[in-house]
Amino acid sequence: MLEYFEVNDIKKESQHYIIYLEEKNVAPAQYQQDKLLSKGFYDEVTIQDFPLRGRACFLKVKRRRWHNETTGAVVSRDWELVAKGTRMTAEFAAFLKGIAR
Repeated sequence: MLEYFEVNDIKKESQHYIIYLEEKNVAPAQYQQDKLLSKGFYDEVTIQDFPLRGRACFLKVKRRRWHNETTGAVVSRDWELVAKGTRMTAEFAAFLKGIAR
């Protein structure tokens, strides 16, 4: 996950953790031949993930969007291609296990 996201903040509350993730400004591979201009982010999404050290864990994810100046369309990373058949929450779980070690 660190290939695509950077951790902006981690908050430890009494009952849970909140991890803030922001997608890096790295163009998706399928658009490398096009001219992309970053146009900010989609609305933040909250994902409840596996507990971390006995506390609930919430991921606040901000996905980036780009304006494709070649086609005029708004594009974003296709997570089905990235995950290759796995669910995004499984990817996040692996990411969190790596942080906990």
